[in-house]
Amino acid sequence: MSPNSSPARFSLAPHALWQGIRSNARSDVLGGSLLLAATFAALILANSPAASWYESVRDFTFGIPELHLELSIGAWAADGLLAIFFFVVGLELKEEFVAGRLRDPRRAALPIAAAVGGVVVPALIFVLINAGGGADALRGWAIPTATDIAFAVAVIAVVGKFLPPALRVFLLTLAIIDDLIAITIIATFYTDSISFPWLILALLPLAGFAALVAKGVRAWWLLLPLAIAVWVCIHASGVHATVAGVLLGFVVPVTATERARVRTGTDEEGLPVYDGMAAHFADRWSVVATLFAVPVFAFFAAGVTVGGWDGLVSAFADPITIGIVVGLVAGKPIGILVTTFLLSRFPALRLDETLRWPDLTGMAFLAGIGFTVSLLVGELAYGSSSVADEHVKIGVLVGSFVAAILGGLFLARGNARGRRERQEAEAGVL
Repeated sequence: MSPNSSPARFSLAPHALWQGIRSNARSDVLGGSLLLAATFAALILANSPAASWYESVRDFTFGIPELHLELSIGAWAADGLLAIFFFVVGLELKEEFVAGRLRDPRRAALPIAAAVGGVVVPALIFVLINAGGGADALRGWAIPTATDIAFAVAVIAVVGKFLPPALRVFLLTLAIIDDLIAITIIATFYTDSISFPWLILALLPLAGFAALVAKGVRAWWLLLPLAIAVWVCIHASGVHATVAGVLLGFVVPVTATERARVRTGTDEEGLPVYDGMAAHFADRWSVVATLFAVPVFAFFAAGVTVGGWDGLVSAFADPITIGIVVGLVAGKPIGILVTTFLLSRFPALRLDETLRWPDLTGMAFLAGIGFTVSLLVGELAYGSSSVADEHVKIGVLVGSFVAAILGGLFLARGNARGRRERQEAEAGVL
């Protein structure tokens, strides 16, 4: 290699290099695989001779009592690490509303309505099944309403190479709105009491964070302390701390400006290409969320002690478990498909012509993969390590597994059909 050729290795902008790493680390299959591995590890440990070690690690408490931050490791994972995940969710939500799929009301109306239907129907099913259990049992009404986007999209990535791209777009839009609804539910229905002085105090570091990112500041030593201060204040206020992540994501500007932009490379004419600050932070923090935050949360949240066959029988004798499984496996697809069918009758809300109802059915089943947010809501509803919470975990795991299998089977058939059609088209061209 000549001496003059070596600098070419570094001709790519650092941000573009990071995007290359991100494209691998954020791959749908990898994200879903890490979640699955963490879940299986937790289940194995919780039902093995190492159960006492697993529980002692999960329940080990440390922190600062004066700031209401003396938490177990499991709680740190749920309140702290998931705030990183919801920060990325907040960034992606704002990007979608400002410059993405949700900017066009007509294009977004159908998946938005489908998301609402996919929340309402499972909640109603859970309430009907648990109506005789009293107010305590009904606290879990929101558990089967969530969609785990990492798992759902991972299934499509595995079985759906030849499915129409519009199907993945529909699922992503639906899941983004689902996340927004879940955030609203957590902040509204699972906050017992609010300390308004702490909530008002949170506005100060939030305003400082917003001012800095609006000026294009990216220095972690300035932004991270402010973000942590927002998180501490939100946590102390009584609102679930993951809301802090969403608020921080919402104040980051999406559109690249003269003051707030990140150079990502050059175009074909040699002119610089810039990203907005939201895309920049999403590039970096989505990797942390995918490779670390969500799998660690899953590891500490999914470790349910089944107790053998008797434990399963006991769990499925509980209406809470039944309500979750039926809500995820039946309620989600029914709500999504019925809403989509009814609204698609209107000319202005027609489905993309490449979408077929069998494929939409498979996608609707995938939306029944609850997992991350469902486990979080279960802990908020019934308390960590309670009997009800153990049954919640069993219901979420079983319901999500069944929904994934059914969705995968539907989509595998559609994928086989898409492969045949492509082969026939290519043969016709030849």
